[in-house]
Amino acid sequence: MKELNICGQNIRKIRRSKDLTQEYMAFEMGISQKAYSDIENSKVKINLEILTKISDILEIKPSDICSISHKCGNDFEDKYHELVAYMKKNGIEVPKELL
Repeated sequence: MKELNICGQNIRKIRRSKDLTQEYMAFEMGISQKAYSDIENSKVKINLEILTKISDILEIKPSDICSISHKCGNDFEDKYHELVAYMKKNGIEVPKELL
């Protein structure tokens, strides 16, 4: 759970550095402010979809959020790299936001 806490803390830190509110983030994601707060407070497991939405809004790479921990979301970095490798191998264009 420690790794998930770090990810939530990183999201909060980056959001605040960009002077954005939880309400803004929640609106952009199409969820309630309470649901967004639960993400930052690590009350929900952060999956790739959530991470991608947040990183798009914050205009950062998903790996920037979990850079302190190599185990965010249990083995996020490995899964992330596997996904990108699979996309490249199969001729699927990798969005620049994922690189």
